[in-house]
Amino acid sequence: MTDTTTALEPPHSRTTSVEPGGIEAIPADRRHGSPWQLFATWSAPNLEFATIFVGVIAVAYFGLGFWPAMFALALGTAAGALTQGILSTWGPREGLAQMVLSRTAFGYRGNILPAAINTIMAGLGWFAVNSVSGAFALSTLTGMPVAFALIVVVAIEVAVAFIGHDLVQVFERYSSYVLGAIFVVATVTIFLHANLGLVQKGGNFSFGGFTLAAGAAFGYAAGWNPYASDYSRYLKASTSRKSMGWAAGLGNFISCIVLMAAGAAAATIAGFNPGDPTASFTASMPSVIRDFTLVAIAVGAIAANALNIYSGAMSFLAAGIKIRFALRRAIIALGFGVVGFFIALSAVLNAQLSADYENFLLVIAYWIAPWLGVVLVDRYLRRNTEIASLVTDKAKYRNRAGVVAFLIGLVVSITLFSNQTFFHGLLVTATTPPGKFSISAIGDLTAIFGLLIAAVVYYALFSALRPAVGGPLGEAPELVVGVDAADDVA
Repeated sequence: MTDTTTALEPPHSRTTSVEPGGIEAIPADRRHGSPWQLFATWSAPNLEFATIFVGVIAVAYFGLGFWPAMFALALGTAAGALTQGILSTWGPREGLAQMVLSRTAFGYRGNILPAAINTIMAGLGWFAVNSVSGAFALSTLTGMPVAFALIVVVAIEVAVAFIGHDLVQVFERYSSYVLGAIFVVATVTIFLHANLGLVQKGGNFSFGGFTLAAGAAFGYAAGWNPYASDYSRYLKASTSRKSMGWAAGLGNFISCIVLMAAGAAAATIAGFNPGDPTASFTASMPSVIRDFTLVAIAVGAIAANALNIYSGAMSFLAAGIKIRFALRRAIIALGFGVVGFFIALSAVLNAQLSADYENFLLVIAYWIAPWLGVVLVDRYLRRNTEIASLVTDKAKYRNRAGVVAFLIGLVVSITLFSNQTFFHGLLVTATTPPGKFSISAIGDLTAIFGLLIAAVVYYALFSALRPAVGGPLGEAPELVVGVDAADDVA
């Protein structure tokens, strides 16, 4: 398949032209950018109200005092940011998207499972969550109906994702400057009114509340993990892995922890209503700061969803779907935007937004954790080997170890440790005291056990089943061909 976009084209041309193709490997003449652009890529999408609300629920719903909440949030966020940094370093070597690289751990067909889950979670789930928060902020600011505000927000999100990678990167970079400045001022204002010494009923700490808050923070920060290489694959293969890892990890961590701190602090202000968090968060602010903050919340939702739609489309194609259109990625992104809009619209009418968001954050962690356990161990076991011979459409490479380990980690961890409003694991049920709103003594340990179980099982099965391993890394071709099922050379 011929691509007319070359390294000789001016940057503005690449930015405004619709990115063609699908998930093909990025050739050397199209590689560009700096590793530190990843700092903005992974900070801008976190500068939104969904991040703030993670801090809110740690205090308002999990019953933690401000400082215990911050320790839990920092721990969960750091874990998600660490893996974000590690995964981001994988993109430039082959120029492949994250869920394509996942094929080595799951096999070509087996990879359909995690790719499909990520398609639903990214292109639809996260899209709806962020669109709702952006629409409410825009509605509060302008007075327009929430449904119309939702149309405006979704239209911009889809337009950025439709054009593709270079516009997404530019949008995230400039958004990070503007949103960062606004949210710093907003955060300082919140802290001036906060009561950080607020004593919760029953005390400021419980192990159950702590693990719930840490799990929610991990689910939020690690929610970007399946996208990581999607935005580093355009960097040159010689790019410093250390710089990439630090840039992506710090961008994720700093943006998350600052806004989560703002949310946790806001929940300590007298009269804070978690049922109307956007209005409550801005209630103590002077009108000018309030209005700028509402603008930032709306723009932050767009910054997050530009990535969600883009990577959702990448995951959809990584499942092996054959779409012959030259603009297949862009067309899929448009389709996700339409479907996601109706999901978001239904969420606007749902009076249980807070509980639904809490559930969503934890469910994100439930599947990402065992996926991480498998792919991280797989990468370790394949160190110094090439993968070009394994990830193409024609290779039809199989690796039952990945699918089995993933499912065992997922099922066992959820069965024992899940703490949802709609399902309690066996150990959670056994450790939850009587009462409708009681918190389990162990909280939610699903993510940590899901990762560990999947990692151990995969290591054992890999040794037993011995799936194919590529040749020496030095024998890898300069360009991996035949990755996209609709590629002419596939």
